[in-house]
Amino acid sequence: MLKTKKRIVIANWKMNPQTADDAWSLFSGIKKTASKLRFVHTIICPPATYLLDLSDSYRGKNISFGAQNIFWKEKGSFTGEISARQIHDAGARFVLVGHSERRALGETNENVWLKVKAALKERLHVILCIGESERDESGDYLHFLREQLESALNGVKAADLNRTIIAYEPIWAIGKTGEDAITPDKLHEMVLFIRRVLVERYNKTAIDTPIIYGGSVEKENAQGLLERGVVAGFLVGHASLDATEFSSILKIANETKAL
Repeated sequence: MLKTKKRIVIANWKMNPQTADDAWSLFSGIKKTASKLRFVHTIICPPATYLLDLSDSYRGKNISFGAQNIFWKEKGSFTGEISARQIHDAGARFVLVGHSERRALGETNENVWLKVKAALKERLHVILCIGESERDESGDYLHFLREQLESALNGVKAADLNRTIIAYEPIWAIGKTGEDAITPDKLHEMVLFIRRVLVERYNKTAIDTPIIYGGSVEKENAQGLLERGVVAGFLVGHASLDATEFSSILKIANETKAL
């Protein structure tokens, strides 16, 4: 279980940077701030090739490491795939599952479900990503989100929910500017909807499940999204590749203090 009431801020580096030296430089810049913050737990999700070296280099408690993806089989003839156990052995304690960019490459709800099960079996914390590509006036996107959430958690016990973070990332807001992010009031509505779906399934156990936001998070909009959007933290993409920008987001999250 992630035993913290701190804000959770996750850096998803995606397929960046291009060299190990650059990865080390980026992490070093982030670490200067992240390691000192009392009210923020920072999770770095680098490319798998950098995971072991970066995780070995840090012995503090304020920063953890995560993988960007796993395969659902434990071992075997699956060229190019990485198992949950291999990721855990490389120092990851978290893993992104169901990210929109993986889904865009063909990952189905069933694939996501299998990966959730594999990750939890290996005692990893799951960062489960859900999000709609567009919104319709009739509200069908809410049914879409419910299906993503319920299918991924099918068979997941309440005890395992303690190792699950829900990352709401509306696809229409990803990879753009802060002006394209969801408004804090709309975000709050989505947090309430996700919480309701979780509580319907898990009762009081789901009250403390962290719900974070991903989608064009920048230092200019971070405070409003945290305070009025009422999220537990952020999943940050492009802004996490700039140590100064990402550190500013971390400081803003820290100033909101514990939940």
